[in-house]
Amino acid sequence: IEAKNIMLATGSDVVSLPGIELDEKTIVSSTGALSLDKVPEKLTVIGGGVIGLELGSVWSRLGSKVTVVEFLDTIGGLGIDKEVAKQFMAILKKQGVEFKMKTKVTGVERTGSGLSVKTEAAEGGGAESAEADVVLVCVGRREFADNLGLADVGVEMEGRKVKVDHHYRTNVPSIFAIGDIVKGPMLAHKAEDEGALVSEYLASGKEPHLDYNTVPSVVYTHPEVAWVGKTEEQLKAEGVEYKKGKFVFGANSRAKANGEEAGFVKVLACKKTDKLLGVHIINALAGELIAEACLAIEYGAASEDLARVCHAHPTLSEALKGATQMTAFGKAVNSP
Repeated sequence: IEAKNIMLATGSDVVSLPGIELDEKTIVSSTGALSLDKVPEKLTVIGGGVIGLELGSVWSRLGSKVTVVEFLDTIGGLGIDKEVAKQFMAILKKQGVEFKMKTKVTGVERTGSGLSVKTEAAEGGGAESAEADVVLVCVGRREFADNLGLADVGVEMEGRKVKVDHHYRTNVPSIFAIGDIVKGPMLAHKAEDEGALVSEYLASGKEPHLDYNTVPSVVYTHPEVAWVGKTEEQLKAEGVEYKKGKFVFGANSRAKANGEEAGFVKVLACKKTDKLLGVHIINALAGELIAEACLAIEYGAASEDLARVCHAHPTLSEALKGATQMTAFGKAVNSP
């Protein structure tokens, strides 16, 4: 195949831990977890990031006894706000999911009755083992650039990422790259937008622009977790003075009517200018609700701007309005 321009969009692939070989039957990746032939009685999930929690919670709701083993002291992976992660874990525990935090997996062995998962404390300690029928390995993904021959044509790399400019063009003028193999979050919607931007640029010359700070992240569990912008931890690390407002769904009439009262909306804004810096949501429809926050941050809105916009009643979106009222004014009309 010959072409004037080439766009690389090869995505990413699953990875495992050293010594743990995936067979996609009993020791599975996220791919194999979608095609199990029966509900496992005991499922161990290695990795408490987004994908592990999504699939683990699915099998938990289908009847599995799920144990999540996580190396870090918090769940949700990179980018999640710690206050959000704490309540998220509490909700999943109430649903029956068990967690072994600050724990590393040293191996998985086959036994006569199934699998034995070997673990020890992340900081070192005595070895333990637990039985499982299926082990789901969700310890991250790697950029997929196998057999592309990038070095043969001289494409520059930044570590495992393909190096691109603001046009998503590599150092080889006719080769562009998008998605998981370039910088930015490894998310499907980010890659889709990049692909559309490059296509538009090639067709019309319009300069591509995508602000990675306004790309939302969503954990598709029940309830969902969604966020956009900065976390409290990031703002503290950057030395940014901020204020925050929080509104619980237990004070939202639509959430109460739906029986979905768990969770909250948290809004972070600049202490001096009131500019929105981050929004974090736990709710069954968090992935839908986050869009308004993305738009607000993209356009540089203040928390007061959202607080003064009329939201339909009764809707879940009123919780976002309430959180921005708490941020801007210190109180909300429908305070709990």
